[in-house]
Amino acid sequence: MDRFDAMQAFVRVVETGSFTKAAETLYMSKTSVTQLIQQLEARLRVKLLNRTTRKVNVTADGAAYYDRAVRVLADVDDAETSLSAAAVLPRGRLRVDVPSPFARFILIPALPAFYAKYPDIQIDLGVSDRRVDLIGENVDCVVRGGELTDQSLMARRIGELQLRVYASPSYLQRAGTPHHPRDLEDPRHRIVGYRWARTGKLFPIVTRRGDETVPVQSRYALAVDDGNAYIAAGLAGVGVLWLPTYMAREAVERGELLPLFEDWQLDTMPMFVAYPPNRHISLKLRVFIDWIVGLMAAVE
Repeated sequence: MDRFDAMQAFVRVVETGSFTKAAETLYMSKTSVTQLIQQLEARLRVKLLNRTTRKVNVTADGAAYYDRAVRVLADVDDAETSLSAAAVLPRGRLRVDVPSPFARFILIPALPAFYAKYPDIQIDLGVSDRRVDLIGENVDCVVRGGELTDQSLMARRIGELQLRVYASPSYLQRAGTPHHPRDLEDPRHRIVGYRWARTGKLFPIVTRRGDETVPVQSRYALAVDDGNAYIAAGLAGVGVLWLPTYMAREAVERGELLPLFEDWQLDTMPMFVAYPPNRHISLKLRVFIDWIVGLMAAVE
């Protein structure tokens, strides 16, 4: 039995609550994971896990061993990355999930520069706005906009996105140009709604100018839960949009979107990078997060 492999398998079973999920995240067979845990229990002469047909629960001894195993695995990772070559060039595989517009407009265009600096890091990139089970899916970190609702995650605030109101020329030609946010209450007007995948709620729109505050009450023609679909709907003339300026910049430059209510302000959207609690922050994850922070600092 390789004690290191057995320790990793045990930690993943505890974190995922399943032999099957642990095997998937470790790219091993379920049989191999089961054998490693059995061999580990035999060596330690204690029962680490209680197994039923439906769930896996950690025993009191298993919980104590888990805490120590996590620290040992973190120390091993630190020992490996403390070597001069590894310290200069962090390496390994990262699983990351980001919103689709962030991937399209910010992250992917900047990746060549990242790989020039860190050629030995591999990124498995999930592109979605859905709620990600970081532990169950073995995801190292996610980038998300809006306030975080999962208080169990560790999070770092990495920036604030400026929002503006836009519409396509075809929409304005059909519905008329609104000059005040309340004009959107006119039956001729429609908005494109953005529905948070994490909560199912529509993103609330509140405009401000000086002491005047106007929540937008317009009906939506379409509501979506994906950023790329959202901007595509606006470009197609489906309705009025509220977009981070970075998402609209190219379309505005091409004349495909026009800004509205330019003397009105909207609340900024906070951006976070989040990662599982009690998870050692490896060097490769640390440099990736720092790189993301740098990208956000350049976003207007």
